[in-house]
Amino acid sequence: MRRPGVVWLGGFKSDMLSTKAQRIDDWAVARGRGYLRFDYSGHGESEGRFEDGSIGRWTQESLALIRAQTEGPQILVGSSMGGWISLLVARALAQAGAAERLAGMVLIAPAVDFTEALIWAKLPEAARRDILEQGFWLRPTAYAPDPYPITRALIEDGRQHLLLGGIVRSHCPVHILQGMKDPDVPWEHAMTLVHQLAGDAVTLTLIKDADHRQSRDEDIARLLGAVEAIA
Repeated sequence: MRRPGVVWLGGFKSDMLSTKAQRIDDWAVARGRGYLRFDYSGHGESEGRFEDGSIGRWTQESLALIRAQTEGPQILVGSSMGGWISLLVARALAQAGAAERLAGMVLIAPAVDFTEALIWAKLPEAARRDILEQGFWLRPTAYAPDPYPITRALIEDGRQHLLLGGIVRSHCPVHILQGMKDPDVPWEHAMTLVHQLAGDAVTLTLIKDADHRQSRDEDIARLLGAVEAIA
């Protein structure tokens, strides 16, 4: 029996050449598994300006590629923002009567609703004013030499795609990998998601010494084991 393919859904300002994405590629090739990875618009090798992107746009791009480039059940591997996009893709597939395309999910530090819960809610007033009045704020980051632009369009579009606060459906088994030393997505945020995924099977692995990236050899081994275990 043919085993499910795997789809990589990367994080905010990340790309398909990240350590985790490439290691999954090696794993998939060695096992003859189908594997789709790509860059959202404004990311990596894709065209477009990062500032023009939004959760809705990147979700639609992901959905279109999954429909066009994969067949049969897929395991969605969502890292950070990709965890939110994975759940939005799952909702869209289920609404279209195609929930059978979902074999499972592995979510790495899933940043569900991050534009609202992890950015806007924690911004000082000066940063909020910049977003509202000039349309963007430059957010310092430990992952790149230059700050990331957080646009008003990103925040406002994010509000149209919020999931937390009610029942969240994945329509498939989910395994969440969450570092407890993650400065960007607190482990409590993952717990909130677990509670709200009430209608689906969920496994949560909390890693005491893991950070947001989870790119150490032991983290990669844990990730590949979670993917392998789904089907």
